[in-house]
Amino acid sequence: MPKLIRITTIPISLDKLLDRQMSFMKKYYEVVAVSSDNNYLNKVGEKEGVRTFCVEMTRKITPIKDLKALWKLYGFLKKEKPLFVHTHTPKAGTIGMIAAWLAKVPNRLHTVAGLPLLEAKGNKRKLLNLVEKITYVCSTRVYPNSMGLKEIIIKEQFCSEKKLKVIGNGSSNGINTSFFDPTLYNDEDRYKLKQELNIGNKDLVFIFVGRLVTDKGINELIEAFGIINIKFPNTKLLLVGPLESDLDPLKENTLKIIDECENVIAVGWQSDVRPYLAISDALVFPSYREGFPNVVMQAGAMGLPSIVTNINGCNEIIIEGENGNIIPVKDSDAIYRAMELYLTNKDFMFKLKKNVRNLIVSRYEQKVVWEALLEEYKSLEKKSQNV
Repeated sequence: MPKLIRITTIPISLDKLLDRQMSFMKKYYEVVAVSSDNNYLNKVGEKEGVRTFCVEMTRKITPIKDLKALWKLYGFLKKEKPLFVHTHTPKAGTIGMIAAWLAKVPNRLHTVAGLPLLEAKGNKRKLLNLVEKITYVCSTRVYPNSMGLKEIIIKEQFCSEKKLKVIGNGSSNGINTSFFDPTLYNDEDRYKLKQELNIGNKDLVFIFVGRLVTDKGINELIEAFGIINIKFPNTKLLLVGPLESDLDPLKENTLKIIDECENVIAVGWQSDVRPYLAISDALVFPSYREGFPNVVMQAGAMGLPSIVTNINGCNEIIIEGENGNIIPVKDSDAIYRAMELYLTNKDFMFKLKKNVRNLIVSRYEQKVVWEALLEEYKSLEKKSQNV
């Protein structure tokens, strides 16, 4: 059976972003999962039923550690001789593609699920641009997970267009719509969690799910909610996700409001976001950049309309006025106006909620994405046999 090696920088990406995909692929390939943090990685391997190999990688610029990781991964690939190496996330992409190129792996595949470098400036931007180009040069195929991301890659001249392909309708893994299903939660479940979080039955709940960092638009969201909170006191903002102060800190005033405002409820990282989506009315996701955001699909599958920024991925999942609203990036006034519309126009909210789940199910059901990726693998396998 041909061998397929999947690589991410940290194992949570294998666990959450590629949930169940490797266990689907192992019916057709011998799958090996490669990442850092051996304990967590082993748990992912057990869950997916695949072999694992630990290579310690970091999400920061760490040249010495990166070289050690590259050498270790190169040795592993030389020994394993896979047909495919498929990487996700920036650091794993660079190290994985260079190692696979050195090891002469025939199919070197990299999925792009976002470009952190777009927010960088000066010499840091130049360095990140160079690293991105090296990743793409070493790969044989590059898979942007949205059409918008594909256009950005072409515009930035990171690689030739013929190397690029969007799988299916976009997304790295689609959405398990039988898992993200609002009917799994009854009124009693919702009432109990609302009581715990001090949310009243008449409160309208906006939710954000993701890392609480500047790049996700949290400063603008909190600024907008500060005004909403005064005008509409029966409104709550639920923040589900961890702070990452070392990588991308928030403004001091933002942290102060999160800490002190009783209508802002921060619950930290949660292994299961569904109960929180089940008690909410709309997602607000004002990110600066994305690949193809899972949370917008998850919220949609749970019946929530979304307010999103006009960035790739988000503006493909959300159709303006059909299952949510698209607003400008870094614009707290636009966030405020969109939230206000949801609070004052109940008919509009009802219309959005009626459409939202069906639009996700029809376009992004998980098995549709998996089958499209499998078809790509089979096509490349056939070409390899003919060489």
